[in-house]
Amino acid sequence: MKQYDIIVIGSGAGLIVMESAIAMGLSVAIVERSKFGGTCLNRGCIPSKMLVYPADMIREAALAHRVGVHLGTPAADWDVIAQRMWAQIHHSEQLAQNLRDFPGVDVYEANAEFADPHTLRLTFPAPQADALIAAKRIVVAAGARSFVPPIPGLAETGYITSETFFGALFPKAPWKRLIIIGGGAIGAEFAHIFSAFGSKVTVVEMRQRLIATEEEEISHFVEKQFVHNGIEVLTNHKTLSASKQNGEKVLLVQDTATGQTRSIPTDEIFIASGVRSNSDQLHCEVAGIAMDDKGWIITNEYLETSQDHIFAIGDINGLYQFRHKANYEAGLLSHNLFSGGEKRAACYNAVPWAIFTWPQVGHVGLTEQEAKQQGLKVRTAVNYYSNVVAGIAMGFSQQDEDNGFVKIIIGEDKRILGAHVVGPHAAVLVQPFVYLMNAGLSCDLAQPPAAERPLQRERRLIRRNCISTGTVMPIMNSMVIHPSFNELTAWALENVDWNDEQ
Repeated sequence: MKQYDIIVIGSGAGLIVMESAIAMGLSVAIVERSKFGGTCLNRGCIPSKMLVYPADMIREAALAHRVGVHLGTPAADWDVIAQRMWAQIHHSEQLAQNLRDFPGVDVYEANAEFADPHTLRLTFPAPQADALIAAKRIVVAAGARSFVPPIPGLAETGYITSETFFGALFPKAPWKRLIIIGGGAIGAEFAHIFSAFGSKVTVVEMRQRLIATEEEEISHFVEKQFVHNGIEVLTNHKTLSASKQNGEKVLLVQDTATGQTRSIPTDEIFIASGVRSNSDQLHCEVAGIAMDDKGWIITNEYLETSQDHIFAIGDINGLYQFRHKANYEAGLLSHNLFSGGEKRAACYNAVPWAIFTWPQVGHVGLTEQEAKQQGLKVRTAVNYYSNVVAGIAMGFSQQDEDNGFVKIIIGEDKRILGAHVVGPHAAVLVQPFVYLMNAGLSCDLAQPPAAERPLQRERRLIRRNCISTGTVMPIMNSMVIHPSFNELTAWALENVDWNDEQ
């Protein structure tokens, strides 16, 4: 049985920890059972955006007449769009080869499960025999998978998930009819994609509103735009069964408010009902790793599990399922494990995200309802696209139903508690609030009053009391929405040699 200093399970954000360990000269193993690169590269945020952007262009073309441009009906080349998407996914093959050739790491392409707190049992495709490997420290970055609800007849009828959609069941052309079960972020994005490409899309959601993580008025705003763009939205609806009838798939749904049932024929059923932890496939209980009732691995502020030599990052710890959040945790854990400096605690007060549907949604921090539930006194600031020249230039007016807006949640001492945007470029517009929320230090120039101090004295105080203010540190310490153009500016700082004395 081979022994290592550290084993990393999962090749998404886990690669960040792996690289840091190798740089320290440690013996490292990485275990991956599927494609290298994790969910984001292979079946998540990256390939989906290769579909979202063309869909956005179709929507924009339909609105161009507002500004005096008549583009006609766009013609989408599905084959070209698909080729560009697959080109991104195929980066996983080069990544895998690079890892196999990378000095200082052993790569195991196998299923892993715990045999004891320090040992993993690896199961390889036949005829390769199983193996055991062990380590002083283990990082679990094994992610999550689609949750498939127990709908009678669903397995026999057939369905797709994000795993199979970005795989063997990818369509040769957009379906004429598509039912999406789930109105969260994934469901909303795919509803936009396929409705823009001409599919008749129906979204079935059990909750009272779409994208329920968002401000209530944003959810209702998005739903109105869905309906305007021909998407049928069935909130408060439960799926009773799926079946095949006369050569087509049929979903039986029930309005939970009225009890009325309805059969909906379709060409395909897309399951977007959320995700479930992969901890069950690792048999984490064998290692004594504590999990909550949904199977998410419980971690403390240092990403330590109940076993102090085992750590969990990314989707599998259940704390926000975003690649930029996983990257943040991987960087923090690398610092704590290998830097020799003071340990840093994870903070999730300013986790940003975007839902790349139409209209786009950007989010960071608390909603107004969440803030009030915490007993916080809040003020809200709202402004509409039509109230600024940039919005007017894009064709927005006050009477437009798609006139997007920003809503900022402000707490006591004028502290930013949350920021929410719905409309064009929402991901870019919300990111500056992430940096502000992470600026950390406030400037107190109240004693003596600024007017009674010489200007130079005031400047010295600002430099001393506001270390983060005006520096790049709030950017470097923030999560950056992935994938978005915010990465263009934030990641430029990764190219700076901070050890180079100027």
